[in-house]
Amino acid sequence: MTINLSIKHFKSVYKQSVELGNVNVFIGANGSGKSVLLEALGVLSGAVSGRVDNEVLAHRGVRLGTPALYKSSFQEMSRIPRSLELGINANLKSGLWDYIVNLSNPIDNPKPSWDYFAEKLSYNEQKVFGRSQASTGNLDGYPKFKVDRNKGWLSFLQGIEPTNSEPIKMQEFYELLKDYAIYMPNTATLRGIQTDSSQRVPLGLFGGSLAESFEELLNMEEEMFGSLDIDELFELIDWIDNISVGKPTKDMLSPGITTGQKVVRFTDRYMREGRNELTPYDASEGSLYVLFVLILAMHEKTPSIFSIDNFDQAMNPRLARKVTEVFSNKILEHNKTVLLTTHNPLVLDGLNIRDERIRLFAVERNQKGHTVVNRIKVTEKLLDEGYSLSRLWLMGRLGGVPNI
Repeated sequence: MTINLSIKHFKSVYKQSVELGNVNVFIGANGSGKSVLLEALGVLSGAVSGRVDNEVLAHRGVRLGTPALYKSSFQEMSRIPRSLELGINANLKSGLWDYIVNLSNPIDNPKPSWDYFAEKLSYNEQKVFGRSQASTGNLDGYPKFKVDRNKGWLSFLQGIEPTNSEPIKMQEFYELLKDYAIYMPNTATLRGIQTDSSQRVPLGLFGGSLAESFEELLNMEEEMFGSLDIDELFELIDWIDNISVGKPTKDMLSPGITTGQKVVRFTDRYMREGRNELTPYDASEGSLYVLFVLILAMHEKTPSIFSIDNFDQAMNPRLARKVTEVFSNKILEHNKTVLLTTHNPLVLDGLNIRDERIRLFAVERNQKGHTVVNRIKVTEKLLDEGYSLSRLWLMGRLGGVPNI
């Protein structure tokens, strides 16, 4: 599966196209537009699913803003564009799908939902559907489809009877994007002392349901955590001797702390027996982030495509390097696609850059302020110099560094 994402007039992106692999890591200075790329895919997911409004965008982890903030407004532009344009070209098992949508919302008098200014879907380079505000749409031989200008046409795919092969193929394309989400875990939510305002399955965007989703993957009888040998998990969190899920007890948690009905229970190998069980409230935050990202990589209910903003958050640099390696392997093993942002150089050292499915991108702002994305293809000659990717990044030889 290959995916090409195109973005035009969205926030700091004037016009860009990004060819994605399975594991995609974006590096760059603060404010370069890394998160904008993740959000563009979030808006596109909403468009494919049939509606673009604040509720839909928040559910996918997109930062909410006014139409003026979503549309590019660079100084050299004589006017703010009427619409922003997003597209995806996906080569799936069923064939090649190409979807492009233009979304419009007046700046002076914004509406609750964005309008579909134009929309087109092609399959194997043949037009399946197209419409604009100047037309009623052409279904081209698919009479079961209906057009509703208040909804994206693809929302009707869920209810189509499989009377022939085409709707089934379209369903595959729809399923690809409909559950996309940007995950941004925070420590309070992972500890269970703060409610996740964006709860999803298997995990909330901010870390909710950690214990429940972890329990679904944990099999101590077979000594497995998902598809990961439990000893490999213990190597990543090296201070634990055992791990389980259960109810928090009074001797483990202060009565002044409110948490969920279930918690992950860590057994500290260095503490005395009877006083060595910890809940997420007292465990290291880095350990919780490790569990969080590995659950996303291995859980069957994780979206086919998802993002994690600030992947290295709360992890020691060396831990982040090893977790990146394990996480990437599990993403490939479970055939998922992920977009990651990071500011930690050692994350790069956990990437097998020789694998075409694992891709590294430098994100920068050009002289006009446009976000520019360049794929970094590290040559064997450069690697033979003996420098690690982290060192090459810090030396400025990969791009994606601030000009300071």
